[in-house]
Amino acid sequence: MEQTEGFAFFPTPPRSIKDTGLNLGLLVDLTIKTLYLEGFMTGAQIADALALPFTGVMDRVLEFLRREHLCEVRGSKSVSERAFEYIITEKGSDKAKEAMERSQYVGPAPVPLEEYRKAIKAQPLSSTLITPEKLRKALSHLVLGEDIINQLGPAVTMGHSLFLYGPPGNGKTAISEALGKLISESSMFIPYAVEVNGHIIKVFDNLNHKLVVQGAEELIQYDRRWLLIHRPFITVGGELTLENLDLIYNEITKYYEAPIQMKANGGMLLIDDFGRQQVRPQDILNRWIVPLEKRADYLTLHTGLKIEIPFEVFVVFSTNLPPSQLVDEAFLRRIRYKVELRNPTFEEYRLIFRRECEARGIPYDESALVYLLREHYIKQKVPLRACHPRDILDQLISIARYTNKPPRLTKELIDEAWAAYYLSIRK
Repeated sequence: MEQTEGFAFFPTPPRSIKDTGLNLGLLVDLTIKTLYLEGFMTGAQIADALALPFTGVMDRVLEFLRREHLCEVRGSKSVSERAFEYIITEKGSDKAKEAMERSQYVGPAPVPLEEYRKAIKAQPLSSTLITPEKLRKALSHLVLGEDIINQLGPAVTMGHSLFLYGPPGNGKTAISEALGKLISESSMFIPYAVEVNGHIIKVFDNLNHKLVVQGAEELIQYDRRWLLIHRPFITVGGELTLENLDLIYNEITKYYEAPIQMKANGGMLLIDDFGRQQVRPQDILNRWIVPLEKRADYLTLHTGLKIEIPFEVFVVFSTNLPPSQLVDEAFLRRIRYKVELRNPTFEEYRLIFRRECEARGIPYDESALVYLLREHYIKQKVPLRACHPRDILDQLISIARYTNKPPRLTKELIDEAWAAYYLSIRK
């Protein structure tokens, strides 16, 4: 692999079987399984299916298959070998069934584990340029204190770990999503799959990885086993278990699915609503103490073999619970940045309320806001929350529509909206 201008890591196309880093046996198995499932294919189609060049790689593999009578040429519409139509033989079908018994993986050829390690190490999140201007633009839809922004900036720049905590409704998830969107503006290369000791780990996930659309993709010559994606932003919540943090082996297909932290390499992993998972938070934290500090994770194959995987993940823990209930001092020390999202001040609440009115087409009325704050917050000793303006105004609009009234900041509608929302915010 070479570095190319504009990319910290650039996978150049292999020119030979040796350049792929894979042995002939694996390529033969993958090719024969592909032919077995498709029936017949041209040389170019087989090369596309395995994401490998025809010349120098797939032509050699197909030459071997023909020599061993595992496939034969059915015909051609051109003199080019790429256009030859290959069909599997009976002997080839038997070989394909044997290969399927070992692994049912069919798709782009994998890359060696060592090449994956080099690629991730060469593309850390810290290599991207996150300027104060970019960060402020990403957070511009939120009303945040200067102290909060000044703490978030270095945390994203370092790209290691961040602990967001504070009362519910003050924007922890919104901030995390804005940071994730900012991070995903830059791109990186990841492989479709990784090979280790003959085992295949599928890395690419079309639910969590977004391909970068290249307008002139044909002009960019790179190893097609690698995919150019937006840096990952993956969110997990209450469904997270310890099993999600290790290799997932499918007993039927006989290949692995990468765990979430491996899929998030080079990007951001948000553990939302931390402390509400099915597994104890201490167990999750203990699992990640070493990776967070050493920037390397260790995964176990079903054979018992342990492999080292880079842990270049920006892990964000977001929780409504006090940190003292979740973690001990030793773990908090390993989380580089801790940011508390406090309740908004009256002035911040006013800015949020005004923005929410403008977004909904409701004429802003300062005296109406003063009424809301005095009667329903100060007198009832209810703490301010950043989410309240949005929710109260949505209630107000619903009531206005039902009663066929214009959505305005009248005392009557404010009181009705508050009454409909009051129990939920008091809990």
